[in-house]
Amino acid sequence: MEARIDKWLWAVRVFKTRTIAAEACKKSRVMLNGSQVKASRMVKPGDVVQVKKAPVTYSFKVLQAIEKRIGAKLVAEMMENITPPEQYELLEMSQAAGFVDRARGTGRPTKKDRRDLDGFASPDLTDEFDFDDE
Repeated sequence: MEARIDKWLWAVRVFKTRTIAAEACKKSRVMLNGSQVKASRMVKPGDVVQVKKAPVTYSFKVLQAIEKRIGAKLVAEMMENITPPEQYELLEMSQAAGFVDRARGTGRPTKKDRRDLDGFASPDLTDEFDFDDE
């Protein structure tokens, strides 16, 4: 059995809508077995799909080709997540450093953002030195 890649990505909940899945294919963010694909490309069991969602490239092995959206609990039967652990480490590092580089147009930092920035940019060094011994 085969299914369109944009429908499959939507059905297994990689993307929230089929339109977003088709746009990702159009913008060369989806690869099938190492080559860029259009949204109409057919997937079959055994194919490896790679999806770039900055900064991570997720990899999935197709176990079943479906075009109807399924419940989240059934996703494990349709695909296998084969994303390397290095990609998840990259995601964690980018999330930790994410509050330092604010996106343009997001406005001023909140008080909590500001405290996090101050704590990250200049850690409190007074704990390391004991000034009472002078």
